[in-house]
Amino acid sequence: MVRVTRSTVIDAPIAEVWRVLRDFNGHDRWHPAVARSQVEDGRHTDQIGAIRNFRLTGGEQVRERLLSLSDRDHSLRYTIVDADLPLQDYVAEIRLKPVTDGDATFWQWRSTFTVPAGRADELSRLVAEGVYEAGFASVRDRIARRRLGLRSPAGAALAVRRHERAAGGGAGPAPVATPAGTAIAATSMVIDQYGGPERLHPATVQVPPPAPGQVRIRQTAVGVNYIDVYCRTGYFPLIEPPGAPGMEAAGLVIDVGRGVDHLRPGQRVAYACPPVGAYTTVRTVDAALVVALPPFIDDVTAAAGLLKGMTAEFLLHRVHRLRRGETALVYAPAGGVGRILCQWARHLGATVIGATSSEAKARAARAAGAHHVITPGPQPLEERVRELTDGRGADVIYDAVGRDSFPHSIAALASCGHLVSYGQASGDIGTWDIGSLAAGSVTLSRPNFVHYTDTPEKVAAITSRLFDAIERRIVTVEAGRRFALRDAASAHRALEGRQTMGACVLIPEPEGDSQ
Repeated sequence: MVRVTRSTVIDAPIAEVWRVLRDFNGHDRWHPAVARSQVEDGRHTDQIGAIRNFRLTGGEQVRERLLSLSDRDHSLRYTIVDADLPLQDYVAEIRLKPVTDGDATFWQWRSTFTVPAGRADELSRLVAEGVYEAGFASVRDRIARRRLGLRSPAGAALAVRRHERAAGGGAGPAPVATPAGTAIAATSMVIDQYGGPERLHPATVQVPPPAPGQVRIRQTAVGVNYIDVYCRTGYFPLIEPPGAPGMEAAGLVIDVGRGVDHLRPGQRVAYACPPVGAYTTVRTVDAALVVALPPFIDDVTAAAGLLKGMTAEFLLHRVHRLRRGETALVYAPAGGVGRILCQWARHLGATVIGATSSEAKARAARAAGAHHVITPGPQPLEERVRELTDGRGADVIYDAVGRDSFPHSIAALASCGHLVSYGQASGDIGTWDIGSLAAGSVTLSRPNFVHYTDTPEKVAAITSRLFDAIERRIVTVEAGRRFALRDAASAHRALEGRQTMGACVLIPEPEGDSQ
């Protein structure tokens, strides 16, 4: 049996070091030997038994299982399940202790394993130097750079690799130097009249150069949201045909107008705001609500999760400030917003109940953090909720369904509970007598995304918390299905037919500029 032990002191408080290390799937953001990593089966990164599947920069594949994790002792243990490296029976432990004579952290990393005959020295050195000592140096550098407000070289390189994957494996189109005042030809998916998905069709449009305060973006990924369906049908008259739906996209800055100083050509950016029109390859928009993407969020993740993640942020932290110990009922917990709500609400200490339509979606909801999931059955939803809460009901209900669910939601609330009706996938809730709410002293909110995201200050506050939650793996964004931009109609059919889990994303095909 080979034993390897290394230790170091990091000049940072134990809480700061532990925040980096306790994320079992976060090592691809700080360890130079790890190219990319993901947790299997949608488990949480702090869930005992979770398996991280990752590729090393040398191409080797490794799978490791989390055996234990203690926030009290600042320690975790894990084991290799299988690997392309000849390390057998490998069990490792990371343990932190505060340094008593200063605000620093003692970090010990040790392991035991067996190796083929004659390779003990070689593989011990690999683990000690290539894994542990390289990890010490990288975390030390990461924390120092974060304090200075700098991006790490490893994070920047990872962002480039992720952007290349998001663009289909190549580097993607670089920003084009366009003469001032020159329009760019683009392909948009437009409707000429309100109606079904078949109304969406491609059209060539001329995208003007940015005016003062604007930015022109070559889009690499476009988010699909249910509000796009409302726009297409005319339920929300946000489009005056002919026009394109869409409120969310990511891409590269081509050029900026006068007065824009927070964005620059070549920068990766995203937006989730009106006016609609995101279903296009190139777009000029007001720059004030466009945000720069951090290196740990790739284009597809941004397009899949920015609007949904911002929605989840203000629902949980502003509309109803969720508190530890509360019970939250989340409709559509396997969908884009619902999945993020489940993850974040559980992290905040709430008991999470999901309500969904199938066992497949129930499994996805449990993987996202729901403690209990209700599927259609002989009992009304409100009875199931009261059974799960010892007759009390839910403290808050996040309801995106609307007409079909509204009376059940009212009945499922605890006394003085809060119904947050933020969508109406099944139709308008109709007219209700406000006096009926007095029976339970319940509160009803109908938040509008625009009112929470209509200034740069509001967007900055929301995205700052969202990006931090993504970096810390409090929430993960799942791009459930990808469609070519030209197949936007298929994406709408899948969304309306409840055939999706996670978020749908449209991928524009690269194209040259026409001047």
